[in-house]
This record gives sequence, structure tokens and C-alpha cells, in this order.
Amino acid sequence: MGSLETEHSQCVWFASRANVVVVSVEYRLASENPFPAGPEDCYAALRWLADHSDELGVDPARLGVAGCSAGGALAASVALMARDRKGPGLALQLLTCPVIDDRMDTPSARSFHGTPVWSTPQSESMWRHCLGEGRERRETSPYAAPNRADDLSGLPAARIVTAQYDPLRDEGIRYGLRLMEADVPVTLHQWAGAFPIFDPFGTESGQRWIDEQVLAVREALGG
Repeated sequence: MGSLETEHSQCVWFASRANVVVVSVEYRLASENPFPAGPEDCYAALRWLADHSDELGVDPARLGVAGCSAGGALAASVALMARDRKGPGLALQLLTCPVIDDRMDTPSARSFHGTPVWSTPQSESMWRHCLGEGRERRETSPYAAPNRADDLSGLPAARIVTAQYDPLRDEGIRYGLRLMEADVPVTLHQWAGAFPIFDPFGTESGQRWIDEQVLAVREALGG
């Protein structure tokens, strides 16, 4: 779900607030284009951004990736790709309610089957579309489900937000803890009382989280 158009106003708003260049990627969507199409498209966009940094007025030493929900999975995947493929270097990964693990074996995934906005049955359907029908889960790549990566060392500093009533909550927290164990600087904010993808809905907590995102980018990228 989603497109450049659905995200455009938020990207423009965020660019102006954080004083950064925002590149929004029209990556190919599942189920017509299952993994690895989405992550590879996003990594190609990062390479393009680094290669065209001069004409875009971007400092190639201050690049970051960000995403919400499935976009959080893509941002985390691109961070892994950039590390494994020797660039471009990243200064920040900003992950909002990220999709991190296809195994869905956490307490929150087992508990939230009827939550608003997002639920475990929707996650199950999403993974079927993302990975492609018939693909063995044990073969899932870390570039599809970043929490399957054995080694998280050498990744960029992370800002991670999770919501209390979100089936994705615990996998986001676990990913943050694993990054800490790998000596990656992590700021992890678990929002009490929040539901999935709560920042666009005009709530006080959502506005506070948007303000935190702006501050995180300014601190990491010097905007």
C-alpha cells in the first residue's frame, strides 16, 4: 500500500521542519513484485542520492534512511545492504513501528489480533505477499526481515519508536536491544497507550513523536 502521492505532503512538511533533503522512493510493491524488489529499489535510490549529492546540495557524509511500518523494514534493510556492500555510509536509521521479523513469535504478535490500524492477521497476509507464495520461511533473507541478521555490528545509529498496542511492538524493541548489544548507538522510545502508526493522526503523542523525529534528524545530519 502507499505511493509517492500518499506520502508527499508529509515528506515536504518534514523536509521543511528538519531542514533536510528528503528523497521519497517509488519502490515496486508486492505482491506483483515480491522480495527482493522493494529493498533493492530503495538501495538503488540511496546509491543514486550519493552519486548526485553535489547537484542536490546534499552532504554525502550525512545521509540517513527512514521509514514507517513496512518502510521501517526497508530502511533497516538498506542500512544492512549499505554496510555489507561497502556504502554509501549512513549516519542514521529512523525506524517508526518497523516490520523487522517474519517469524511473529513475540508476545505482542500473539496478543494483538484485533487492534485498530494494524493487527497480526494483517502482518501474516503482508509477509505472504512480501516474500511470495510458497517461499520457505526458514530461508528468509535478513534483507527482507532484518532481525534475522546474525551480525548487527557496524550499522548506523538508530532511532526506533514502538507503540503499546501494535503487534510489531516487541520485534522493534528486540531489534533495538540487539543493536545495543552490537555497540550501535540506539534511542528506543516505547509509547505507552499508543496504537500502530500513530504519528499522522493529530494526537498529542503523535505530534510529540514527529517533533522527536525532527530533532533526531537535526542532531544526526546537522540540519
